[in-house]
Amino acid sequence: MPIEIPTDLTPELVPLSWLIGEWEGSGRLGAGEEDSEHFFQHVSFTHNGLPYLQYRAESWLTDDEGTRLRPLTVETGFWALERKQREEDGGPGLIPADIVPVLKSADEVEALRNSDGGFDISVSISHPGGISELYYGQIKGPQIQLSTDMVMRGSHSKEYTAATRIFGLVEGKLLWRWDVATGKGSTPGGGLEAHASAILSKAS
Repeated sequence: MPIEIPTDLTPELVPLSWLIGEWEGSGRLGAGEEDSEHFFQHVSFTHNGLPYLQYRAESWLTDDEGTRLRPLTVETGFWALERKQREEDGGPGLIPADIVPVLKSADEVEALRNSDGGFDISVSISHPGGISELYYGQIKGPQIQLSTDMVMRGSHSKEYTAATRIFGLVEGKLLWRWDVATGKGSTPGGGLEAHASAILSKAS
């Protein structure tokens, strides 16, 4: 399936452009064993002319046939190329950018390419229950690898210490896997364990 780049997309989002749109499909909790629970997920990546993608993922538990049983959770966040902030950039808060977009050409974006041939990215994701994650990683073509730099928890949040996520575009489908560390469990030292995975198709 060819990737169509929106004509109004700010240049520094071009490496992330294959994510833009609505995705939905099914997945399994844990490592996907035969008795692990099923879920359905709807994911959207949208843009508004600024140098980041807005992310929202809503999930429901389902039975084996895919019938939705009840809501599972919602995530929201922002995805962007990781680069030094310039005077022309907006923020903090409502301070407007001097120039939109700050990076105006493919050559300026290409200068951000890392030594591995990809682009460094940052992703912030917030969850119900007072948990927020800050990921750093890389996008290289249709592949993304992310690891948490920080997990922020509220005073009554459940224990959660680290995570990794991987995404890939394979034959037009978005595949992802999420591993987490909760600080407890069967893994020695409370290390990363399989949390969930899914295969999503483009809905629009």
